[in-house]
Amino acid sequence: MIKVGIVGGAGYTGGELIRLLLNHPDANIRFVHSTSNAGNALYKVHADLLGETELLFTAELSNDIDVLFLCMGHGDAAEFLKENTIASSVKLIDLSQDFRLNDSAIFNDRTFVYGLPELNKAAIVNAQNIANPGCFATAIQLGLLPLAKAGVLADIYTTGITGSTGAGQGLSNTSHFSWRANNIEAYKTLAHQHVKEITQSLNQLQAGDPLSASGEGNGLHFVPWRGDFTRGIYISSIVEIGLPFNEVKQLYQSFYAGAAFTVVSDKMINLKQVVNTNKCLIHLEKQGNKLVVHSAIDNLLKGASGQAIQNMNLLFGLNEKAGLKLKASYF
Repeated sequence: MIKVGIVGGAGYTGGELIRLLLNHPDANIRFVHSTSNAGNALYKVHADLLGETELLFTAELSNDIDVLFLCMGHGDAAEFLKENTIASSVKLIDLSQDFRLNDSAIFNDRTFVYGLPELNKAAIVNAQNIANPGCFATAIQLGLLPLAKAGVLADIYTTGITGSTGAGQGLSNTSHFSWRANNIEAYKTLAHQHVKEITQSLNQLQAGDPLSASGEGNGLHFVPWRGDFTRGIYISSIVEIGLPFNEVKQLYQSFYAGAAFTVVSDKMINLKQVVNTNKCLIHLEKQGNKLVVHSAIDNLLKGASGQAIQNMNLLFGLNEKAGLKLKASYF
């Protein structure tokens, strides 16, 4: 059994991670760290765990584990590693954005591999530390990677809508029910923090002139939206491409032929097909030279905790789908 520790277990991603690991056939949770909740039962914070476990939050850390998940706010993971000594034998899977970019991937003698399995599976298998991708980043990249590999990306215009859980568990005006209900809003227009990691991955595959993350020249132009639902991300990306539609579809089918969780659909996709799963569904449409790529994920699973467990499975040589055979909440 893989001995697991979790730091920052009181938030949405921590709660989903606990839920999945309790039912994982090859994992055993040794501790869930939270200084603010130390001594409390997990189910008193995560009510969906009532009857599932009697584990308590703890303020103590232990190196008697095989892997440590860091479910912390952006900037907090790096600070935690500065202040605490984690044995070099312990693998790290970080769910913040602290180590996702190439210029921040080496930290305290640890090198972090960007944990998008559809892109970096071979590197993940041989890694010691994983930087788990962002939620919007996962959905957008999976929609565009086959085009990057074909070297046909230039300007990309993307819109995406996310549920309220994407903002985290902390209360704010825009995550409050009375604001979200029957409401949508654009935010961080053309300036979302995930754009850099997305273009970094696309440039990893695409030869020639690099795509820009600054909004200047060819690159990703992204407008995110806050939606009036709790979980899920739906993306639509528009690119100009001269290839016949059948060739485009073949690019996608070939690229994802061996993917454990990414599926290309001939029919239009919707959020209910992916909520409570680790899937990414993709659908393609083309009018003239304009290709529209739709992609959908659960932001807390494929966009966070589910993908983190997928990466754990790869790190320890397990079946990639272990603990992640989940049915969508369709009804």
